[in-house]
Amino acid sequence: MAPKPRQKPAPASVKDPVRHISTGSPFEARIGYSRAVVADGLVHVAGTTGYDYATMTMPESITEQCRNALATIGRALTEAGTSLDHVVRVRYILPDKADWPVCWPLTAEAFATARPAATMIVAGLQEPEMKIEIEVTARLPA
Repeated sequence: MAPKPRQKPAPASVKDPVRHISTGSPFEARIGYSRAVVADGLVHVAGTTGYDYATMTMPESITEQCRNALATIGRALTEAGTSLDHVVRVRYILPDKADWPVCWPLTAEAFATARPAATMIVAGLQEPEMKIEIEVTARLPA
């Protein structure tokens, strides 16, 4: 008996096209990234610093920067169809680890429901005034 001819695999279906979300930050166009990308049931939010994008100012305080970053992330997630309550992964990047503990009350409140897997990394950020950058991955609710 002759072997059956191999069938070509069916092409992957694109059930959910990739969607890009912008905050209107000038950095997105200059650097070439999106604030968030929705793909395969997940929302990947780029590292977000504490800029107030309405005024393009950066607060001096780490807590205000953290609050702004979480608010920007929250808006991007809302536009994507999800929320901070559906975050499954978060990464915090700070140039100075001594700044981290004062952010805990803000992050604990923001992620009280989600309780995502989290990592804090100490590294230099793009501009000297930046004291925190936050990156998240969230799931789209069923």
